[in-house]
Amino acid sequence: MANTTNKITVEVPHRISGFFEIVDKKNGNKINNPEQIGSRGAGFNVSGKGRTDLSFENLEKGKESCCTIYINEEKFDKKAETTCFIFDYVKKLIKDPVKVKIEHFFDLPVGCGYGASGSGALGTIFGLNKLFNLNLDDSENGKIAHIAEVVKKTGLGTVCGQLGRGLCILKEPGYPCTYERLKSPNDLLVICGSFGTIQTKSILSDASLSSKIKRAGKIALNKLTLEPNYRNFIKVSFQFVEESEILNILHLDRTRELLNDLHKLDIIGASMNQLGRSVYVFCKKGKENEVLEVLNTYKPEILIFKLTINNKNTISFKNN
Repeated sequence: MANTTNKITVEVPHRISGFFEIVDKKNGNKINNPEQIGSRGAGFNVSGKGRTDLSFENLEKGKESCCTIYINEEKFDKKAETTCFIFDYVKKLIKDPVKVKIEHFFDLPVGCGYGASGSGALGTIFGLNKLFNLNLDDSENGKIAHIAEVVKKTGLGTVCGQLGRGLCILKEPGYPCTYERLKSPNDLLVICGSFGTIQTKSILSDASLSSKIKRAGKIALNKLTLEPNYRNFIKVSFQFVEESEILNILHLDRTRELLNDLHKLDIIGASMNQLGRSVYVFCKKGKENEVLEVLNTYKPEILIFKLTINNKNTISFKNN
């Protein structure tokens, strides 16, 4: 039986990953269960959000439930693979045939290292569950979102990080999530600049780069675990970028140039979003103008965002 309303909105924060270690093998053998595949690493939720609007209309008896999917008002349908996977995964639980409309709206650009796929995945499953009273608990919702990201290669640990809130270390791969939250000061700003997209699927499918990421991610995690705080987080995140050689391998010359310029400033640190042609800066309030001055020299090829770390609950609902 569907909810009393035929429309619901779910908001989930964007997330920036600082570094990650891909975990898709155990004792040298490939892991086949998507629940056990994932990443170790660290990242943080930001004040920018992804909004997922879900609505439905009833279909005639005997018809099969279906959905249409939009991202920032552009129709994607089957091309929105992660959202499509989640709908197909749970549609058998919807008793009566329905046509569902799923609309994703993101504050930050898709494919640029802001966890849009994780935000959309969580928004979709939590929204479908509430809209159709599917009686899935929060843990089951998170698991389905994680499986969808892993299977469709749009993410490995983003969902766990988003559920963990704030700045957190993902200590073990897969689901259920194992994380440790780190404190961050209230006057910490996150200034971001984005040149464009990197397809996560292409990185996860590249054996050579994947191997470098695994090594660099393991080193970064060990260093952060020894000194678990926000300052060391951004320090080891940039070391991860250097040790993985990702800037060279992907020919991200402008990203490297920008990071070099930012590191000349009196800031806490700067690094590259994982994964996107984007950079993020940690600085205290009062230091943002000099950061923005540097970022502005890269216009018009760069988009600039002024954010904060979001320590609040991940999932919020609005009935319409």
